Amino acid sequence: QIQGTIFPAPNFNPIMDAQILGGALQGISCEKDVLIDILTQRCNSQRLMIAEAYRDMYGRDLITDLKENLSHHFKEVMVGLMYPPASYDAHELWHALKGADIEEKCLIDILASRSNMEIFQMKEAYLIQYNNDLQQDIDSETSGHFRDTLMNLAQGTRMEGYADPSTAAQDAMILWEACQQKTGEHKNMLQMILCNRSYQQLWMVFQEFQNISGQDIVDAINECYDGYFQELLVAIVLCVRDKPSYFASRLYSAIHDFGFHNKTVIRILIARSEIDLMNIRQRYKERYGKSLFHDIKHFASGHYESALLAICAGDAEDY
Repeated sequence: QIQGTIFPAPNFNPIMDAQILGGALQGISCEKDVLIDILTQRCNSQRLMIAEAYRDMYGRDLITDLKENLSHHFKEVMVGLMYPPASYDAHELWHALKGADIEEKCLIDILASRSNMEIFQMKEAYLIQYNNDLQQDIDSETSGHFRDTLMNLAQGTRMEGYADPSTAAQDAMILWEACQQKTGEHKNMLQMILCNRSYQQLWMVFQEFQNISGQDIVDAINECYDGYFQELLVAIVLCVRDKPSYFASRLYSAIHDFGFHNKTVIRILIARSEIDLMNIRQRYKERYGKSLFHDIKHFASGHYESALLAICAGDAEDY
């Protein structure tokens, strides 16, 4: 049962919400608790309706008003909640590609985990928002086999729902050879299989790989390759196996290995809030013993902490 943590609010009234937000933002001191109470307790489509009502009521853009009244990471969370999912992905990719330093891990997180439809919508949003072609930007800002694999994922042409047991062993053999020989051609074949076969097919391929090599595909990739190419390949495998586990491990490393890497934590919580954040929370607790709620509470503070915890939607047993 795949489940998010944010659901449509019952008895939803966008006009009333817009009015309350207007009051909270117009006041002498911005009422941040009110912003959290409303924006984290409405689903994305409801937030978009609130933004529309807000524009009708005040003649101003809600995102602009949030940006002007808020600061730092709290601002990033509140503004991030206001983007439709595809626009949010596009926004994150644009900043990852065009920022001062290219953020490879952000490119990996998004492109390794999204469905064909999500990729199609994200490319459309990217073009509208930035008047640029996502694939061209990936092509110009990244390099080598890492770039080739990202470009392949960004095509959004993965087979869906189709599996052919008779070709699984062949594919596994190609993957195994690619891990032995590591030529440019082998790397190409490796990423072509990982980017284009259906999830159902890849499940069988990974099983066959284990049978042929006596080794798990992730261990083999880690041994044979390095750098961001290796990280991306492993991310694809982990997403095929279990997306919530993949995101749980990304959150854990963002919180513990990088001294609370705010951007990553914010991006994953917002992007997965209506998809599988409840499952991510479960995997996190099972795997690391502490709840995601506990770790966020430990590392974040103030309204920023409150906003993240509201999205995470922990309950009493998570403290």
